[in-house]
Amino acid sequence: MDLRFTPEENAFREEIRAFFRENLPEEVRRKIVAGKHFSKQELVDWTRALNRKGWAVPHWPEEWGGTGWDPVRQYIFLSEMQSHPAPPPLPFGVNMVAPVIYTFGSDEQKKRFLPRIANLDDWWCQGFSEPGSGSDLASLKTRAVREGDHYIVNGQKTWTTLGQYADWIFCLVRTDPAAKKQEGISFLLIDMTTPGITLRPIQTIDGGREVNEVFFDDVKVPVDNLVGQENKGWDYAKFLLGNERMNIARVGMTKERLRRVRELASLERVGDVPLIETPRFREKLAAVEIELKALEMTQLRVVAGERNREKGKPDPATSVLKIKGSELQQMTTELLMDVVGPYALPYVPEEDDDAPDLPNEPPIGPDYAAPMAPGYFNYRKVSIYGGSNEIQRQIIAKAILGL
Repeated sequence: MDLRFTPEENAFREEIRAFFRENLPEEVRRKIVAGKHFSKQELVDWTRALNRKGWAVPHWPEEWGGTGWDPVRQYIFLSEMQSHPAPPPLPFGVNMVAPVIYTFGSDEQKKRFLPRIANLDDWWCQGFSEPGSGSDLASLKTRAVREGDHYIVNGQKTWTTLGQYADWIFCLVRTDPAAKKQEGISFLLIDMTTPGITLRPIQTIDGGREVNEVFFDDVKVPVDNLVGQENKGWDYAKFLLGNERMNIARVGMTKERLRRVRELASLERVGDVPLIETPRFREKLAAVEIELKALEMTQLRVVAGERNREKGKPDPATSVLKIKGSELQQMTTELLMDVVGPYALPYVPEEDDDAPDLPNEPPIGPDYAAPMAPGYFNYRKVSIYGGSNEIQRQIIAKAILGL
């Protein structure tokens, strides 16, 4: 298999880079490089700039705003977005619920939701995980009982990322409690303004509040918001998670992080020499770079195989990408912690009116050190969400190795 890019593909890469340079505000790019958070409005503005160009949803069918790019060009676009770096599209809409809608949804659902997702007119969040139903997602207990033209939903979801901004949530709900647990689940689209929905933030170990609990108390959801067939939601969830795992690899983002590691390691000194010139650090950095190159080659092989994959069928090789991609993201946060050393310890939230009394002394060490510890702790999650890495190993053993 020839994994080299053609001259036309390299020219396409340069076109993407030029657009990013000319259209992404430098302030937003610097925030991402520094490990800081961009605002909701900055993501909305960037998404709409991409949508005006016709690039907001390049992997979608052309009739719904897709570009018609082949998998290689889609890969190049995503890689350049991650390595520029630029804000990624809101994954819950663009990469998760939208492919489920345009693959399995009704024509009315496609017309209603897809254009608004592409332009980020609607902010979506994901309602899968529940207390007591983490990696064993099929054991979920949130119920949806049909009454006439509505479902009545009761239950709880947790770890709902960015739910505080959401207009809509897509949920897995149990519609047949008597069936085998994977066969009694349905896929519902729920308006977050519906009476009976309560959202409560969860503060995470890094000091952030990006995740939430969502409670449903007798929430009425129109039957028209059921995607596909009742009790077939598990099939749609597997399809969604296959797409998510492909994106979790984030090769371009890890490349950018390693560039940042090299930059900062050139500034920090050990005795009389820069850290990057010390043998032990160079050895650790080289080991990560080698593994990243292997992951990139694996992802290119998966991309090349996309042309022949049956529609709606996830590629089990995405589990390999998920495992190694998440591990490498965690490795880069560890390298950044190594670079700044004890200067990563002091951390003052950027904007937090509810923070406890904080010392009056200025931060210790360079400005770039402050986000390192929060980033390290936050990225402990990437080996868990999208299906924990232990679950991915089981998928590989069964689907690829035949064990």
